[in-house]
Amino acid sequence: MGFLCLKGNNVENIEFDIITQLQDPAKQRQAFSQVVAQYSEKLYWQIRKMVISHDDANDVLQNTFLKAWANIDHFRGDSKLSTWLYRIAVNESITFINKQRAQHTSSIDGEDSVLLYKLESDDWIDGDALQLRLQKAILTLPDKQRLVFNMRYFDEMKYEEMSEILSTSVGALKASYHHAAKKIEEMMTREI
Repeated sequence: MGFLCLKGNNVENIEFDIITQLQDPAKQRQAFSQVVAQYSEKLYWQIRKMVISHDDANDVLQNTFLKAWANIDHFRGDSKLSTWLYRIAVNESITFINKQRAQHTSSIDGEDSVLLYKLESDDWIDGDALQLRLQKAILTLPDKQRLVFNMRYFDEMKYEEMSEILSTSVGALKASYHHAAKKIEEMMTREI
């Protein structure tokens, strides 16, 4: 029975088994390989929405798994494994973006020029003009609002799960999403 195709309590049981194996030095490498296989794609897309570039997303994903591996002995199982990994990925993404910004200057009008340039020049981005406008509008949001918007709008993540990942109250997340959606709607209608 595969790790990927189970639902409900079976997933929780499998995650418990994986966590148990991660804590056993003899089984740790094999268990971590399962973790990488299970979460790579989801984490990649979460990171990609933040850093825009395919190559940068791959680098940040690799850093995420390196940091997870380096700290696996400190994972106590207080949260779900996926929550812990998302938290690392979010932090690595924000660290990467901040380093990029420090190397370049951002424009005064709030648009992140580094990410905007990557959006417009990335060969991996394919989409129509409307999709590109949406992505540009999303880039005008502050990092945390952009993250909340992406998690809710594109990933359809529940506020409770976001709350665990971002260590923010559900109410604050709802407000952040509402403000982000309103800003994006204003930008999209203004440009029509």
